[in-house]
Amino acid sequence: MPILVAENITAGYGKTPIINEISVSVDAGQVSTIVGPNGAGKSTFAKALVGVLKITNGSVRVGDVDITKMRGHLIPRNGLVYVPQNQNVFANMTVTENLEIGGFAVKGDSSVRIKEIFAIFKDLAIAKNKKAGFLSGGQQNLLAIARALMVNPKAIILDEPTAGLSPAYTDVVWNQVKLIADAGTAVLVVEQNVERAITHSDQVHIFVAGSNHVSGTSAEISKLDLAGIFLGRAHA
Repeated sequence: MPILVAENITAGYGKTPIINEISVSVDAGQVSTIVGPNGAGKSTFAKALVGVLKITNGSVRVGDVDITKMRGHLIPRNGLVYVPQNQNVFANMTVTENLEIGGFAVKGDSSVRIKEIFAIFKDLAIAKNKKAGFLSGGQQNLLAIARALMVNPKAIILDEPTAGLSPAYTDVVWNQVKLIADAGTAVLVVEQNVERAITHSDQVHIFVAGSNHVSGTSAEISKLDLAGIFLGRAHA
């Protein structure tokens, strides 16, 4: 069942559209990844879905709820969270305090949810009293993801969660992404590494020049001339 549904999204900065008429849907328990050359509109699309950028055309739904014109601070309460690539933790706060901030979007005591998060993110549990600024880059990315999960979302968007990480920690992050999907959450990932995307995803979308050039299962996408598509020499 589709949980996150974006239809015919057009958005950009000012009056100039960066993405045009893009449609993507993600099912519950599915990992769907967006890849493409630099400037293709991958991060622009992610920001548009969560209200960081204004959508000039199209609609976004989370389950049965239309969030297209919803205020940004209300979107997490309606099931969609977003983890940006940069500056995604509160460096001067501890790991636990960062998670408590994530819990502010929902009512009630957040301590139970924090325990659940620590049971999933073992590295964070060990460092729970350490300030986030002293964590490694990979641990900070995991903390940003964990904080977003505090609201127990239906769908999560991750903008290049492995950028700049070592291969070993890249594996750690992707393993956590799989655990999140296995728990029933719809996961949409913006990723630069095409090989990783194909390996770890159920569905892959290739963005080129502001459009969703081709979509398919990881097996289908792996058979295409990806270099040619990225460089504009081949058509899907």
